[in-house]
Amino acid sequence: MKWIYIAAGIALFVKMLVLPNSAPIVPDFSIVESIVKDGGIPNAVTVIILRNRLYDTIFEVVVFTIAIMGAYFLLANEQPSCAIYRFTDQPSIVLARLGATIAALVSIELAIRGHLSPGGGFAAGVAGGTAIGLIAITSSPEWMQEIYQRYHAATWEKVSVLVFIVLAAITLAGVELPHGEMGALLSGGIVPLLNILVAVKVALGSWAVILVFIRYRGLL
Repeated sequence: MKWIYIAAGIALFVKMLVLPNSAPIVPDFSIVESIVKDGGIPNAVTVIILRNRLYDTIFEVVVFTIAIMGAYFLLANEQPSCAIYRFTDQPSIVLARLGATIAALVSIELAIRGHLSPGGGFAAGVAGGTAIGLIAITSSPEWMQEIYQRYHAATWEKVSVLVFIVLAAITLAGVELPHGEMGALLSGGIVPLLNILVAVKVALGSWAVILVFIRYRGLL
């Protein structure tokens, strides 16, 4: 049987070397330029994620939400960890919090201007989650949990998901905001708002998962 596989592999290799690939006939215009023009913003990746393939992005946000719920569910029957490990030496704390400050600023920049430059909601959320994680490993878990509950982070996370789904459904129905001037901060119609909602969702969801793993594992 293995000789059949070897022969098939050799035949495929010869085919790639001998037979030319049929080049597709493309129209005389740039696909990227067309995407940018349709979205009204210079970031073609964001246009694809939050406009051309918005249906997929909706389910990506839903899958992330289910993953957070799964972490809660799988660890719900376990006993909280008795030992919580975190940085205690002052140099490590200073460096970690400096990194958290930089990551938080990057997160805000990517969320607000992600439709104009490389970046976007998911990247901004990851940067925000990184900032929260760096603060978590330098602070007491009780303080982190208190801040999480005081500002109703869980509620804001759920609200951001619901608002994102509603706005995305309205967009898929064909209702769009004016695109504005190309390259301006207030351009791209509803895309910048969707970017910010995704960033809030990912950052707060990461915060929830971090608290769960600190509580039940003692370490990130």
